[in-house]
Amino acid sequence: MAFTDVELSPDGRAIVIATERPDWSRERFRNDLWLYRDDGHGGGALVQLTQSGHDSDPQWSPDGRWVAFLSDRERPGGPRAGAAADDEAVTELYLIATAGGEAFPVTTGDEDVHAFSWSPDSKTLYFATRLPLTADQRDARKKEWKDVIQYRRGERGDEISSIEVADVLARRAAAGTSSTAPADEDTGATPDARVRARTPWRVQDLAASPDGHALAFDTTSVSERQEDPSEFEVFVVDLATADGTRAPRQVTHNEAFEQGLRWAGDNRHLFFQVDQGSVEGKYQDTQERLYWVDSQTGSVERWAADFGGALLDYGIAADGTVVVEGRLGTEVQLYALAGPRAAARPIPGRAGTYEDPTLASRSRRAAFVHSTLDEPTEVYLADGTDGLAKARAITSFNRLFTERALPQGKPYRWTADDGTPVEGMLIYPPGKFEAKGLPMLTLIHGGPADADGNHFEADWYQWSALAATHGWLVFQPNYRGSAGYGDAFLNGIVPEIVSRPGKDILEGIDALVKDGIADPDHLAVAGYSYGGYMTNWLITQTTRFKAAMTGAGAVEHVANWGNDDMTVDDAYALGGRPWEAA
Repeated sequence: MAFTDVELSPDGRAIVIATERPDWSRERFRNDLWLYRDDGHGGGALVQLTQSGHDSDPQWSPDGRWVAFLSDRERPGGPRAGAAADDEAVTELYLIATAGGEAFPVTTGDEDVHAFSWSPDSKTLYFATRLPLTADQRDARKKEWKDVIQYRRGERGDEISSIEVADVLARRAAAGTSSTAPADEDTGATPDARVRARTPWRVQDLAASPDGHALAFDTTSVSERQEDPSEFEVFVVDLATADGTRAPRQVTHNEAFEQGLRWAGDNRHLFFQVDQGSVEGKYQDTQERLYWVDSQTGSVERWAADFGGALLDYGIAADGTVVVEGRLGTEVQLYALAGPRAAARPIPGRAGTYEDPTLASRSRRAAFVHSTLDEPTEVYLADGTDGLAKARAITSFNRLFTERALPQGKPYRWTADDGTPVEGMLIYPPGKFEAKGLPMLTLIHGGPADADGNHFEADWYQWSALAATHGWLVFQPNYRGSAGYGDAFLNGIVPEIVSRPGKDILEGIDALVKDGIADPDHLAVAGYSYGGYMTNWLITQTTRFKAAMTGAGAVEHVANWGNDDMTVDDAYALGGRPWEAA
């Protein structure tokens, strides 16, 4: 079971958890929501909140009465008349009462909901969808294109609408709980929804300001390809005058890909993250960073600029403190940030990897996901960020793994040919921790701006634990280009995007053989995505690997140019576009 989202209620007494797990009978993954309620005596109950298997992205209403979420579950009565022939499902916005009852749709339009946000008084929901076509436009498109799927020409920007919760409840009461109000016949839009803004881009995140006066959003390209940083910006809408005719006010102007948008408590600043591109100047790749922007002046400031690793997901505590995941080497720990210029203060906790920190808005409580190599991933609840070590697990979805002998591991370090220290993880077969002369699989992470470390994962992409249980020593190198070791280390691959990290990996294997840890006659290599790039390159440099497994990896970078969805990043890593850098 994987956890895709964890959201703590405003009072800290309940948690909604989004999970993903395989449904073998239907050959698909299920996405479900679960609700945990604390009993106030050190315990609580966990119940399944939704049953469709198609539900994700939950958000509590600020008053704690509702959970809104996205779902592409089957519609009552089947597809709508206006839906395109290739549309199998539409992602809609749903509500479910935390006191009990069935979930019901808020939106009933013909376009997917891309993002949504609550108003601070819990009376209004804002949501973004692709700009709808009129009935005449749909007919003309069908006549011209018939059953052809248009990749780019058929895409268009988004519109942001609002809908009153009271209107949704009234509509539901009038139609009956088993019925869904039809979309507008001419526009395919949700009844009672009011258009507030339009953008030529696709909306990633929506966030209403704490005082309810403004709505912020960040964008991505309509094709969701990363080709032009100007398509990725932060905008603000003044809700007092927002009627869909006024252009949203753009507050960032840079060559970065903004994401993870949230308002600060001062109703003025907007937090956002950047994992590609540059806020400060010309495009460059760095480790993931945290910024905020003054929504009035556009002034941008970086938080914890002196932190040596990557700043990942974050939450905002009731007192305004930012709690952020910080990756340093093979550990991901939580850090407290008191202000943009304050140093990142480590929050005492347990070794391993923290993920998805969520803070209550009216309580000191915190929830998060945690794991180590031999402690499977679960959700934990703490009475405050100062009590992480005493946090208690509130789920046991992965308990089965604890009933098996699990691999153990540790960091391994070596020195590259240019004197640079490099680190990786060694995952030993159960019962063979620190044994010598083992057959070794080198499993290379993707990214490349990622890293392997002290965490638990067992799936199609990260299968080191599975390989180790079959007798392999698994070597996971954090080669040049990996995050958690400083920006200079991450950029050490430019423009040698495979040869430099490839040397790091081969030198790590050499060191393991020299130390007697790896058996030189039983070596294999594997990787997916950038790990596939590296695997494809490595098997052209040496015959020492007896087997290789590769997935989604390029074999020729110029030809790959038009197939990749991250062309700006490719151009930076290669030292320029193909026609600029030979």
